[in-house]
Amino acid sequence: MCRLFGLAAGVETVRATFWLLDAPDSLQVQGRRNRDGTGLGFFDVADSPVVDKQPEAAYSDVQFISEAKVAESRTFVAHVRVATTGALSAANTHPFSMDGRIMAHNGGFEELSTLETELGHDMDRVVGDTDSERYMALITRNIARCDGDVGAGITEAAAWLAAHVPLFSLNMVLVTPVGLWALRYPDHHRLYALHRSAGGHDDGSLRGQSEHLGIESDHLAEHPAGIVASEPMDDHPDWRLMESGELLHVGPDLTVRSSLILLDPPARRSIDPLPSTP
Repeated sequence: MCRLFGLAAGVETVRATFWLLDAPDSLQVQGRRNRDGTGLGFFDVADSPVVDKQPEAAYSDVQFISEAKVAESRTFVAHVRVATTGALSAANTHPFSMDGRIMAHNGGFEELSTLETELGHDMDRVVGDTDSERYMALITRNIARCDGDVGAGITEAAAWLAAHVPLFSLNMVLVTPVGLWALRYPDHHRLYALHRSAGGHDDGSLRGQSEHLGIESDHLAEHPAGIVASEPMDDHPDWRLMESGELLHVGPDLTVRSSLILLDPPARRSIDPLPSTP
C-alpha cells in the first residue's frame, strides 16, 4: 500500500534528506515496496508550492533523489504509491497541490461519481483519475466554505466521505508553508506521529548516518520537528500510533494539537484492493 511522510519544522527552513533517503526505513527504502510513483512537495522561498513527482519507484527516481538532497522548506510532504485508482502517470502521482496547499493520501474509497456530483464545478480543479485528488478537491472546497479554517475543512470533507461513500482509508497529510495536518481514519491503515527535539533522543541520531553529505543530516539534527509517517522510520522511542479518527495539527511554533473528529466508523466499509498489514 502507499506510504505517507510529512514534516513540519516551525519557522526554520530545513532539508529532509535524512528521512527521504538515509533513515533506516526512509521513503527511498519504502519505495522498493511501493513502486508505482514517487512524489515530494514543499515550498520555495516565496512560499509557493513545489511538487516534484513521477510514476517511478523512489529508489530509481533520479529527480526525487536529487531534490531530496537539496530541497529546503519549513514543511514537506512525500508519498510513494501503489496504484489502486488511476493509471501510472504523473497526473495520478501524489502529492497534489491546490490553493497553495499540498496533500497526499494513503487509502481509498469507491463511488467516485457520487463525490464528483457533490463537487460540481470544483471538479474543474481535478486533473487526474484518482480518488485522492478528488478528496483534496473536497477538502479545498470545504476549507473555503469554512473561511480558510484548514482543520474544519478537513473535518467536513472526511465526515462527508464517511457518510456517503464506501471507504477503507482516508489517511492523509496536508501542508501549508508553516503548518501540517494529518488524519488517520478509520483504523484500516496506520499513521504514526513523532515530535523530535533537536539532536534526537540520543543527541545525535541523525548525525553520522547520512550517505549524502553529512552536513544535510547535521542541518536537520540542529532543529526540532514534527513528523508524521505511515510507519516508524527510525528507532526513536517516541513514535506514537495515531488513533482512528484523530486529526493532528503541527503549527508554526511546533505546538501539536490533536482531536478526535470522527468517532463512528464509516457508514459503509469497502475492501482494500491491496490487503496488507494496516
